[in-house]
Amino acid sequence: MYAVYLEVIERTPRLDAFEKQYGREAFRSLSYAEALDRFTALWVEARALNPDFGTDWREDLEADIALARALNGLPPAT
Repeated sequence: MYAVYLEVIERTPRLDAFEKQYGREAFRSLSYAEALDRFTALWVEARALNPDFGTDWREDLEADIALARALNGLPPAT
């Protein structure tokens, strides 16, 4: 069975410009701690929706962070 998905909103240069501007400005005033709190809250919500998610987002990201550090020429985190 094939599903056909149509875009609900047609892409336009104006919409693209809006999304880029929003991405730059929407959360600019958040401190790192506030952004981390929001991320944690989203993680908790994701766990409520899908209990198969990891229990600690920091553990789940350790491998990704280690890889990013290696690719960027940084020493391993201690």
